[in-house]
Amino acid sequence: MHPASSTKRSSAASASALRTLAWLLAALSALGPFSIDTYLPSFRDIGRSFNASPLLVQQTLTAYMLPFAAMTLWQGALSDTYGRRRVTLVMLAAFALASLGCFCAWSIGILIGFRVLQGVSAGAGMIIGRAIVRDLFDGVEARRLMSRIVVVFAIAPAVAPIIGGWLQVWFGWRSVFAFLTLFATTLWFACWKALPETLAPDQRHPLRPRPLLQGYWKVLSSGRFLALAFALALSFSAVFVYIVSAPAFLFNILHRSETEFVLLLGPISAGMMAGTWLAGRIAGQWSNPKTLAVAYSIMALTAAGNVVLHWSRPALLPWCLMPLAGYVLGSALAMPSLTLMALDLFPHRRGMASSCQGFVQTVANALIAALVAPAVWDTAHRLSGAALVLFAMSAATLLIYFGLQRLNARSLASVNSNAQSGAATG
Repeated sequence: MHPASSTKRSSAASASALRTLAWLLAALSALGPFSIDTYLPSFRDIGRSFNASPLLVQQTLTAYMLPFAAMTLWQGALSDTYGRRRVTLVMLAAFALASLGCFCAWSIGILIGFRVLQGVSAGAGMIIGRAIVRDLFDGVEARRLMSRIVVVFAIAPAVAPIIGGWLQVWFGWRSVFAFLTLFATTLWFACWKALPETLAPDQRHPLRPRPLLQGYWKVLSSGRFLALAFALALSFSAVFVYIVSAPAFLFNILHRSETEFVLLLGPISAGMMAGTWLAGRIAGQWSNPKTLAVAYSIMALTAAGNVVLHWSRPALLPWCLMPLAGYVLGSALAMPSLTLMALDLFPHRRGMASSCQGFVQTVANALIAALVAPAVWDTAHRLSGAALVLFAMSAATLLIYFGLQRLNARSLASVNSNAQSGAATG
């Protein structure tokens, strides 16, 4: 066999395996958005079925988000101990069973209970997927793979409500959870067949309480890490407030039907795909600070423009969604850099760092779903104002990060200078 031919086949096999891994990780990351967006068109039907108020139906979303946030703290640490593949398969199986329970629910309380179990299990794909990327790649390669994953992840908010809307119209709300059961089961078999184990046994950490708590304290007491995590969470929260307000925005403000959620979530997904495509293109050409400067400039202009538009005229399609699409482009452009910068602060605890980052993100989302969205979803101008405030908070936390980074660099330079002076004196 010719050596060149063997090398080409090996390279093609590696490229094929990388594409398969990217699709798997993207599908795993999309499990969370599918759990939220697919059943949004069914809110009115669920309320009628169980004689529940809109606010009580909204709590099925909060019931999902809070345990989702709590479990993100543990899923990465569990994967640091038991391996990425094993924890992923267990959590996927639990999610499939929880979705089946939602399908069979006979009261709003039972539905809320199974939504809790969905929340417990749904975040593993996102959290462990980030750790897998950092297990395999560094620098430019990691940013490119993360961008590929986020491109597919970006499609989920647009595709999910389209699927959910038509399932609702054809078969009713229970069919949405039947779809989620089938999706999770199919994904379990795909991961069982093709998801590799990327964390070698000698790199794993024992699941002992004291070292575990020490690890969490080290991550969550890092000012730089928290600043990056909050910058990422708050920048996306400006979008998420629109996502969880979609039923009110579509039904009450734009007067649209269950099959037209794509009118709102389609532009959001388009902006996210454009931003992640751009992030992949500039990986290796622009530094993280330059990327973030451009991304935050885009977000600032579009968030402010969104407020001006909605306070000066009624919400009319398509104009009312154009600034939102532009904002999402900027948010998606910033996302890979913010994610990897945070994980790189703890190279030996990437699973735990990913868990903590996911925890901050999902707590923010849960608060948006439970408190912020119900307070602002009645008018378009309140929604746009909330999005601008959340963006401003994100920009402030990013500035805090760069300030802490400069202080850290000066501190290290001072220590090195003192060490060199001591060596010279000795």
